[in-house]
Amino acid sequence: MPDPSTTSGAGATTPDATADLTADLTANPDVTPLTAPRPASALATAQAQLASAVEILGYDDGLHRMLATPRREMNVAIPLRRDDGSVELFTGYRVQHNISRGPGKGGLRYAPSVDVDEVRALAMWMTWKCAVVDVPYGGAKGGVTIDPSRYSRAELERVTRRYTSEIMPIIGPERDIMAPDIGTDEQTMAWVMDTYSVNLGYTIPAVTTGKPLPVGGSLGRATATSRGVVHAAAAALGDAGVRLDEVTTAVQGFGKVGSHAARFLHEAGARVVAVSDQFGGIRAADGLDVPALLTHVAHTGSVVGFEGADAVSNAELLALDVDVLVPAAVENVLDEHTAGRVKARWVVEGANGPTTTGGDRVLAERGIVVVPDILANAGGVVVSYFEWVQANQAYWWTEHEIAERLEQRMASAYAAVSALSRRESLSLRDAALVIGVRRVAEAHQIRGLYP
Repeated sequence: MPDPSTTSGAGATTPDATADLTADLTANPDVTPLTAPRPASALATAQAQLASAVEILGYDDGLHRMLATPRREMNVAIPLRRDDGSVELFTGYRVQHNISRGPGKGGLRYAPSVDVDEVRALAMWMTWKCAVVDVPYGGAKGGVTIDPSRYSRAELERVTRRYTSEIMPIIGPERDIMAPDIGTDEQTMAWVMDTYSVNLGYTIPAVTTGKPLPVGGSLGRATATSRGVVHAAAAALGDAGVRLDEVTTAVQGFGKVGSHAARFLHEAGARVVAVSDQFGGIRAADGLDVPALLTHVAHTGSVVGFEGADAVSNAELLALDVDVLVPAAVENVLDEHTAGRVKARWVVEGANGPTTTGGDRVLAERGIVVVPDILANAGGVVVSYFEWVQANQAYWWTEHEIAERLEQRMASAYAAVSALSRRESLSLRDAALVIGVRRVAEAHQIRGLYP
């Protein structure tokens, strides 16, 4: 099923689209996460974070510019013949930020808010994320400016196949590997893989990750980001001598990441007292029955109206008196204003870029520990790497093997970030950025400058 933002757009849907969405919501609890206006540019936040790491590392302006500038970008026009015979035109993007450590890796996003600067920011964050968890990828990202809730499944297939055919010269299992993101899902990745394979004349599963299992997907991929969030939360709590079963949590966004994160937190013994999506939120002081909530969402499409819980707004959720806050929706929800109302001791970023630079400063001043996105939500790219390796080898691992390797990789990455944070008196974000940026810069310097 598409990420919950596929149901977030305003306006009427076609009958076919409504039927498709109803079927998806019934089949899968991964429904629409919070959608919110971005009060600050995601690219400005990403650039400011890089500048901070560059200053700490003492790099010169030339290296800074190379690290800040995408290696390659492609903007494409995507004409769509709609089911009624009319034609619409969309714009698609693929940005490869840095490929010094390996092929580009990053999701494909379908949302009405997508623009090239957002894709640039997401690609940059992917570069550092891959380096922090030490997988041999560079950072990339793709997007199409479209509200997928307004189009039928057949129309979305045509958009996906045309987008793939337009960017084919720059993608491939050794060049740039796509994965699902907001507004796309495993079926989208199957369409991408099939389009690419048909054009080359043979099946190439490794061109995408996050595919359905029958066409080369990996066990554990669908929930990998959420498991990584919980592993990161457990590690951060462990630094303070606290266990997951001793804390209360609130999760903003109940889509691909947030819904499974809430489930895993609940299974680990944490008390999930509040969750929200784009339609609103709910809270229960004694803790929500998360399995029952997932069933409710699968049937209704929203957390709203869950029996035995009180209504809460997204703004109120951010300010709840809980131990752990998990923003798992979209960028820039924690700015200098909302961050000032956070009462949680730990913020574990399930979304990409949920905290602005101003928000980061406020949280730091208030002594709130932020486990940054490029570490906390890296579980998805870790298991994407595992899927890519399996596809290249045509040899498949068990779910237990994947879960065990994911936990080890997340624990190792967190330990390195935490150790640098303590040693150099850095925030976890700055420590993660320093590690990621340094690894990318070292790869660039070792390879040298051509010609």
